[in-house]
Amino acid sequence: MDIKTFDTLDKATEKSVSSFAKLSLALLFIVVVFLWSYTSYGDLPNNTFLVIGAVFGAYMAMNIGANDVANNVGPAVGSKAMTLMWAIVIAATFEALGAFVAGGDVVKTIKKGIIDPALISDPQIFIWAMTAALLSAALWLNFATSIGAPVSTTHSIVGGVMGAGIAAAGFSIVSWGTIAKIAASWIISPILGGIVAAIFLYVIKTKIVYKKDMIASAQRVVPYLIAIMTWAFSTYLILKGLKKIIKLEFISALGIGLLIAIVAYLLVKPLILKVSNKLENTRVSVNTLFTIPLIFAAALLSFAHGANDVANAIGPLAAINDAVMSSEISSKVDIPFWVMAVGAVGIAVGLALYGPKLIKTVGSEITELDQMRAYSIAMAASITVIIASQLGLPVSSTHIAVGGVFGVGFLREYLDSNEARFLQQIRKKFKKHKKELDSMTTELNELEKIESKSKTNYIRIVELYKGIDEKQEIVKQEKRDVKDAKSVKYVKRDAVKKIIAAWVITVPAAAIISAAVFFMIKGIMA
Repeated sequence: MDIKTFDTLDKATEKSVSSFAKLSLALLFIVVVFLWSYTSYGDLPNNTFLVIGAVFGAYMAMNIGANDVANNVGPAVGSKAMTLMWAIVIAATFEALGAFVAGGDVVKTIKKGIIDPALISDPQIFIWAMTAALLSAALWLNFATSIGAPVSTTHSIVGGVMGAGIAAAGFSIVSWGTIAKIAASWIISPILGGIVAAIFLYVIKTKIVYKKDMIASAQRVVPYLIAIMTWAFSTYLILKGLKKIIKLEFISALGIGLLIAIVAYLLVKPLILKVSNKLENTRVSVNTLFTIPLIFAAALLSFAHGANDVANAIGPLAAINDAVMSSEISSKVDIPFWVMAVGAVGIAVGLALYGPKLIKTVGSEITELDQMRAYSIAMAASITVIIASQLGLPVSSTHIAVGGVFGVGFLREYLDSNEARFLQQIRKKFKKHKKELDSMTTELNELEKIESKSKTNYIRIVELYKGIDEKQEIVKQEKRDVKDAKSVKYVKRDAVKKIIAAWVITVPAAAIISAAVFFMIKGIMA
């Protein structure tokens, strides 16, 4: 989907749902959470911070929906595999399902072991720290969304917890080894995502796009690509999305995924043959074969995100709830259903109200996407997480997805020399076919000038009419191919710089905000 289309959608959305209406609906959700938590826990001692934490948790969840979920559906929307409205519906539904059905019931209160809670002896101080962490992470995500920068929810929470922990107990509370791993993920995640996405796009280009008979090539290759996608997503879902329901080792998950992939191949191959026989031998037509897989990919990525990341993102709220209820600090706590509901519903609300801005960024403002490129990005999102988790490498799903967008864009730049040769070949064929068309047209004109036409002349005239029609279609298509090959295909450098800058400063920015909020709370309470 091009930028003009997104701008039109933005204007239409603004007319139907004004900024004031969006803000009102967001505030309504926060008020509902406030009233529910206040009425449900009003008789508890020290319930004030539980109510405040619930409000901040709702605010945080909406910002996750506005910023983080775009990575799951942005490429599919940008490639026109689905409309913006359906992307929001699918993502919101499957994010909520992932959180409720397969979300973790136990979560570390200190995300990724970023600080040692044993160094905070007073539960009250701990509650203040977690409250500050929630608010600071939400504020940072809100700012990143406003400037159109997709950032890591995990890193925002990590920064918030780190900053509040330092403010509460000093620098010794921080696990600096964990911080080093997180810093490494700034490089590892986008590079791995970009490489995987580029590999798949290169295979598609060389095995389908650059072939003379693209339809025949697609009939052979696309079923395998869909089977590989099924294998990757089945494994990814078993390992990351369904680990609460069923916990399997990597090899077992890989084996089950392979069986599902084989079944998918056997089902998909005849369908691809049937559909592709009705298509024209063009890239645009072949692109349509990837539409349905992309819709499934968006749904499965959203489900896995809801199951794997939402619970962790609302970990501080679960920690506040446990500390208020038990008056002690635990390293691991249960996540109550109401806390999970705040996260799941909040994400859906945030996505519906403010998600289109980041969907636009991921889908069209970095590089132009079509279904083939979006497929490559979806593959990067699943395969990179699987590889990284098995190697013990720290990665961010946000950075992987955006890195995949970078990867397909930079691959297109790298292949410019090949594209130039491809363009030269198209031009040569165009000139040849144009010359043949002109020659046939001249011969037809000469034959039609003859007053007494023989049977042979009539047959030749019919052949020429038919041949000219066919040549005209070929020439028209080659004109379009020349135009496509000459079109701009570069990654937008300004978008890359803005996003990378936001990635690098996410942890320190959230930490500084969190420390400031903690001291403010401490000053008020003291």
